[in-house]
Order: sequence, then C-alpha cells, then structure tokens
Amino acid sequence: MNKDQVSGALKDAAGKVQQKAGEVFNSPEQQAKGVAKQVEGKTQKAVGDVKDVAKKAMK
Repeated sequence: MNKDQVSGALKDAAGKVQQKAGEVFNSPEQQAKGVAKQVEGKTQKAVGDVKDVAKKAMK
C-alpha cells in the first residue's frame, strides 16, 4: 500500500462518519460535506491503486 491508498481510505471513512453525523443532527450541510469527502477519498485511493499497479508492472 502507498500513502495515497491509505489517505484515501481514511478520508472515505471520515466522510462516512461526517455524513452519518449530519443525518443524526439533521444537518444537510454536514451530510453534503461528508459525501464530498467520501468522493475525494475514493478518488485518492483510486490514484494510489493505479500507482501501485504501475509500480508492480515495472518490476
């Protein structure tokens, strides 16, 4: 695993928590921020996955 994969997974998890907290406290703003953070995290993890595959292919 590389740092993009780890950071992406952590952002995704934090986004899920933030989204659920927004649901519990009836805050659409926090829900939206949580969803945005999840998208950012999934994208960063995907970049890390591509880097990992490319690194393995070069070996």
